[in-house]
Amino acid sequence: MRIIPIKELKNTAEISEMCRVSNEPIYITKNGYGDMVIMNIEVYNQIKTFNEIYKNIEISEKQIAEGRVKDAMESLNSLRSKYDL
Repeated sequence: MRIIPIKELKNTAEISEMCRVSNEPIYITKNGYGDMVIMNIEVYNQIKTFNEIYKNIEISEKQIAEGRVKDAMESLNSLRSKYDL
């Protein structure tokens, strides 16, 4: 984990390089307290994708708990009939 003070953001090329090579967020402090987080765009996109997956799993688990499920074979047969497959 890397923590740097906000005044170091003036050196954008160096900060950009730190983000590019790091697989972890870089924490920016202001007056000794956490203020911002910057990170590599690929890492950000990966985290975003995982969050979407976890959200969908949570929705699915809730639907299962509520009994809002369908038989897989019935669903497939319905789709086959609907689209003449």
